[in-house]
Amino acid sequence: MPYLDTNGTRLSYERTGHGEDVLLIMGQNAAGHVWDMHQTPALRRAGYRTTTFNNRGIPPSSAPPGSYTLADMAADTRGLIEALGLAPCRIVGTSLGAMIAEELAIQSPALVRSAVLIATRPRADVFRAAQLAADRELAEQGRRLPARYRAADTAQKMLSPATLRNDAVTATWLEILELAAGSGDATGQAGADTGEDRRTALTKIEAPCRVIAFSDDSIAPPHLAAEAAEAIPDCDFVEIADCGHLGYLERPDEVNAAIVEFLGKH
Repeated sequence: MPYLDTNGTRLSYERTGHGEDVLLIMGQNAAGHVWDMHQTPALRRAGYRTTTFNNRGIPPSSAPPGSYTLADMAADTRGLIEALGLAPCRIVGTSLGAMIAEELAIQSPALVRSAVLIATRPRADVFRAAQLAADRELAEQGRRLPARYRAADTAQKMLSPATLRNDAVTATWLEILELAAGSGDATGQAGADTGEDRRTALTKIEAPCRVIAFSDDSIAPPHLAAEAAEAIPDCDFVEIADCGHLGYLERPDEVNAAIVEFLGKH
């Protein structure tokens, strides 16, 4: 896997395929190769060249000490785009990755041709703010929960009840999530403020965008995702049923179709 140095950080990245470029930005605590399960193959079949990378804090990218901000990670991404000559490029981001894409589109509009924003939200409502505060308090106390507990908790938060009703599928998910929980997490990424009200900032985005929401997403529920779509001047909204925050893995065919159809127009 190649590396490049940008914004004082070493990023690992991977480029595959041929055609016009699509940059994919993964969410919190996840590696860029997660896109390779479903999204990068679909994009390559559609005739695009894909670039994925590990955000700071995700090995083998470097993990600077302290907490990271959205501005930090947007600056990392800006440097990667410039170093690889991708601009202006199409971007697909999910969760924290979508917020990084939004920040990049606000601060460096010339770099962004269009963007698909998956499982995003422009603010935290009362319940989501309580979730963030609880997670922050737990982290500040230095407590690390057992991997099995974290796997079950993540499954409940991130997956749809439709997925969890299937015992065989749920068992597989729990195995995967327990392995991921046991390998550590990118604690610095937790410092990114994903709860502030960014609706006014989103009105500055000039690139055409599509927000993809998931009906059973408890982290970025459709009513908040719709607020992001309403704030961005040139943005449409797609909601996909029977999936949670990890809907791009739960319902990949529907998500991939929505991505490819939008990028084909922009």
